[in-house]
Amino acid sequence: MKYLRYIAYALVLIGALNWGLIGLFGFDLVAAIFGDMTVLSRIIYSLVGVSAIITALMVHHCEPLQQTDSCEYGNCKF
Repeated sequence: MKYLRYIAYALVLIGALNWGLIGLFGFDLVAAIFGDMTVLSRIIYSLVGVSAIITALMVHHCEPLQQTDSCEYGNCKF
């Protein structure tokens, strides 16, 4: 589960950087590397989207074995 968080976070950062490049300079880095809407670029876009969902769902998740009321992202009581 720990590695899933790291992978999802890294892919979300890649997606955010790509959208920043698109917004600031009109340059799509994923399309430049893998081609415009090729199968591989669509897989990258899909993985970034799934990673965003995973990150959003896990950002306030506490491990069940933890004895404290807080987790690595702050207070888990919402």
